[in-house]
Amino acid sequence: MKEAFDNAFQEWKRVDHLFYVSLKYTRTVDMMKHVMERMISTLDFCMESLLKHAKESKLTGNVPSNPGLRHDLLKQLYPNDEAIINMLNLYMKLRKLLRASYTKREEYRRHVTMTATIDNNEIVEVNIDLLKEYYDQIKAFIFYTRAKAYGEEPA
Repeated sequence: MKEAFDNAFQEWKRVDHLFYVSLKYTRTVDMMKHVMERMISTLDFCMESLLKHAKESKLTGNVPSNPGLRHDLLKQLYPNDEAIINMLNLYMKLRKLLRASYTKREEYRRHVTMTATIDNNEIVEVNIDLLKEYYDQIKAFIFYTRAKAYGEEPA
């Protein structure tokens, strides 16, 4: 459990650097995709940490290795935990955005935008401001995960 959380925190440091340094100077859709990949990886480790905590608490018998199964199991284990449910929804949205076909707009400028089509022709425009919102949500979730997994009071 501790190792999974430490991995999540290490991955978060990479997201932080990509967001505040690399994306600031590069401003391309490819860099935005790298940031989203690292965010997904961070959430994977958070999910693993929560599932290992649930296993230690004897809420579940096993921790699946498949991300889809982990997602479903966490939804079953914590159906009333709004923070976890919201983050699982964000996790699935990020995964869909990475797989979706997309177009690029205003690369190398402040308003670089990735326009992707997901789920029933829903058009999502990902820009630096939206990535910042996701960044803040995931950062808060890391601390929530630590509090939940270690029995601390969530901040």
